[in-house]
Amino acid sequence: MPLSDILRAYWSSAEVVTNAVILMNLVGALLLGMLVGYERSYHGRAAGMRTYGLVCMASAALTVIGGYPNFWFGGHAHMLIAADPTRVIQGIVTGIGFLGAGVIMREGFNISGLTTAASIWASSAIGVLVGVGFYLAAIVLALLSAGVMIYLSRIEAWLPSRHAIAITMRFREGYEPQEDALRRMALERGYEIAGGSLMIAQDKGKLEWRFVALALSKHSGSPMSQLAGELRRFEGIEGFQLSHARN
Repeated sequence: MPLSDILRAYWSSAEVVTNAVILMNLVGALLLGMLVGYERSYHGRAAGMRTYGLVCMASAALTVIGGYPNFWFGGHAHMLIAADPTRVIQGIVTGIGFLGAGVIMREGFNISGLTTAASIWASSAIGVLVGVGFYLAAIVLALLSAGVMIYLSRIEAWLPSRHAIAITMRFREGYEPQEDALRRMALERGYEIAGGSLMIAQDKGKLEWRFVALALSKHSGSPMSQLAGELRRFEGIEGFQLSHARN
């Protein structure tokens, strides 16, 4: 076949129409991904509208091309390639898993990035739905995902809950803290030590205790600033660290 005929095959009317359909899928997936990512961008997260838009669009691109194998390589490869969209989707899910793991961070008792990782995974699913032609389902999933991230926190704030504080206490050399006394002090301030959270370490003769203090109710528990002031005046403590325990 002459080279000119091979090149013209890439710009045939059927190829152009197919590319236009794929392009509309990509633009739609980009917009839906950006819709989901707006909430993350608004709250200053590492992954924002660009990340979500790219993930959704790329997922749609990888999926949608599986529906047109007869047009691959200018229509010359349909006898050689057997497209299997399910394998493409499996690859997308695996790849997004690595991307989601990159935004999850852990520092002591604090784990952050779980919501971002889950929403990135949802964004890829939206792209897959767009790629296979389930446009209504993709739109509804995008709206549900955005709604969950924007409004569910307000529902959580209305429901009964208990806040938690991650506490690290470094004691002076030779000081021997008592667990019973620590638990009693926590109760007096509206907290209890979460079960299984106490960690004890020793370095150069100095003890370090780490634990999570869980408020007894939604409205109990001394403010973190007050706890910091009391710990600063405690003669047995050399240093401390307080932070909201979140996931």
